[in-house]
Amino acid sequence: MIASFHSKSIARLLAVALALGAPAFVSAQVPQQAPAPPAAPPTTNAPVATPAATAPATGTAAAPAATVPAPAPSVAAPPAEAAPRPTDPAIPPGYVIGTDDLLSIVYWKDKDMSSDAQVRPDGKIALPLINEVSAAGLTPEQLREKLVEESKKYMEDANITVVVRQINSRKVFITGEVNKPGPYPLTGATTVMQLIATAGGLREYANSKKIIIMRMVDGQPVSLPFNYRDVTSGKNLHQNIELKPGDTVVVP
Repeated sequence: MIASFHSKSIARLLAVALALGAPAFVSAQVPQQAPAPPAAPPTTNAPVATPAATAPATGTAAAPAATVPAPAPSVAAPPAEAAPRPTDPAIPPGYVIGTDDLLSIVYWKDKDMSSDAQVRPDGKIALPLINEVSAAGLTPEQLREKLVEESKKYMEDANITVVVRQINSRKVFITGEVNKPGPYPLTGATTVMQLIATAGGLREYANSKKIIIMRMVDGQPVSLPFNYRDVTSGKNLHQNIELKPGDTVVVP
C-alpha cells in the first residue's frame, strides 16, 4: 500500500513539473547517455600526398623556366698524321751514284733487308745478308739490277727499289771574296752566276773581273776566266758556263 502511494506521488510530481514547463527537472531525473568517443582514424602505411605549393598570384606573368642548352655533339678528333718523310732530292737524268751519297734500299715487304746506306770512300755500301756491294759509278737502276741478282742467292723474285736520299758526291766549291764561301751540293744545272748568288754575292772589295773556275779535265787542272762585270752588263755571256761536279770558283 505504501509502495502504491509512493508511485502515485511520483507520478503526480511529474505531471506538475510538466505542467509548469520544467524540462530541466525532467532531465535531471532522467540521466543522459554519454556520447560514444569518435572512432580512431584507420592507420595505413600509404604516404600522405602533400598538395603542391602554388605560387602566389601577382600582377605579372611568371617568367618561363630557363632552358638548359643540349651539349654539342662531340666531334671525333682527326687521326694524327704521320710525320712527313723528308722529300727526296730531284735526281738529274742519268745520275751516277758517287761517294758520300745516301741511298735507301727498299725490299718490298721485307723490312729486315731494307736499310739506308751511305756510299763509302771506296765506292761500296754494306747491306744485310748481301754484305758489301759496289755502288759508285752506277746509276740507281743499274744498282737495283745488281742487287736483284745478288739477292737470288737468298730469295726468289726480290722486288727492290733504290732511292737516292741525299746527293753528297756532286758538289761545287766557291772561295774568296764572297759572303758565304764553301761547298754547295750540285743537284741540278747550275751556272757560275747562280753559284755566286747562292753564296750571298760578292764582297765589297772583290775583284769581279778576275774570277776563275778551276776544273779537272782528263786529270789535268784547267782555269776558265769569268768576268762578273761583263756578264752583268750582258757581255761575254758564254763565260757563264754550267758547272760540273768538283768545280771550284775562285773570287780574288
